[in-house]
Amino acid sequence: MLYQVRVEFNKDFVDVNNNKITVGVRSKPVDGEANKEIIKKLSKHFGVSSANVRIRSGHRSNDKIVEII
Repeated sequence: MLYQVRVEFNKDFVDVNNNKITVGVRSKPVDGEANKEIIKKLSKHFGVSSANVRIRSGHRSNDKIVEII
């Protein structure tokens, strides 16, 4: 399933509303650290392996499309 994900920095939360998710991350967007944290948080929230969470688009943006298998 595809989700629209909005990232907010210096926060720590996951808010799911239908197919829109807002994720707060503490990691800085350097060397993909923030994206790794997003994948980790979403996999934990949905109870799936992190290998089943992929950022489809928006790797360098605050707005992303994420696929969760």
